[in-house]
Amino acid sequence: MTLANRDILSIQDLADEDIEAILDTATSLKEISTRKIKKVPTLRGRTIINLFFEPSTRTRTSFEIAGKRLSADVINISASTSSATKGESLLDTAYNLEAMNPDILVIRHGSSGVPQMIASHIKCPVINAGDGAHEHPTQALLDLLTIRERHKTLTGLKVVIVGDIAHSRVARSNILAMRKMGMVVTVVGPPTMIPVGMAQLGVSIHYNLEEALRDVDVIMMLRIQLERQSQGLFSSFREYSSLYCLTAEKLKNASKQVMIMHPGPVNRGVEISLDILEGPHSVVLEQVHNGVAVRMALLYLLLEGGNEDSN
Repeated sequence: MTLANRDILSIQDLADEDIEAILDTATSLKEISTRKIKKVPTLRGRTIINLFFEPSTRTRTSFEIAGKRLSADVINISASTSSATKGESLLDTAYNLEAMNPDILVIRHGSSGVPQMIASHIKCPVINAGDGAHEHPTQALLDLLTIRERHKTLTGLKVVIVGDIAHSRVARSNILAMRKMGMVVTVVGPPTMIPVGMAQLGVSIHYNLEEALRDVDVIMMLRIQLERQSQGLFSSFREYSSLYCLTAEKLKNASKQVMIMHPGPVNRGVEISLDILEGPHSVVLEQVHNGVAVRMALLYLLLEGGNEDSN
């Protein structure tokens, strides 16, 4: 099935073959970013609007770079510069932007379901760049690409996702994507950070990090989502880091080829120790690099359907 003109709101919107097509396209487009002139004319004359109601470094910048490397016109709008500060509703903002005939609207919002709501009211494709604690589908796609590059496959790999599962849209999208691609997923964290019903997503649940890391292929550490917490879910950072910070000692049971991931931003010494973050198993910067390629692939496939030569 073609991805042309489709919304990308959830990993659940994508079939296995869609994910494979996105990853394959991203792989082919990565070469563009190594050129001296990092630009191709594929999306010349197309307009992409990035509408971000939450702070972002990696996601917004990589969407902007992705669009520009494909020669699209990219417009960035943040909450502080939009008419939302004057009382304009989300739908009115969307309607007004649609009236300017953009080709894609990329949306990040702190409330779950906002991209879905806007997509149901406008005609141009909408990409969810993260909505509340719900989903972050493009992060999951870039994570899959990073894993596939290292392990050459996805099926059967053992993955442990560690930390604030309850508030993490990254965790939810990755669990859905990884299970869809045949990976074995375990979540680890304090009981207060593991939401009810996780087992229904086909994952195992552990509360002891060292035990969960035995023979795993991929470890994904998550950021403590302090801005989404309205109650104390652990007594102190010291307590949390003593139990769930990834250190060399805790890694002793993991596979020798284990790869360590983090969606960023990282709270150093809380979620992951400095030596591990900057060590040979860490692929954190590879994730950032692949974020540009995956978002280039999505923009290309949504607007061109994969029918044109990107060179």
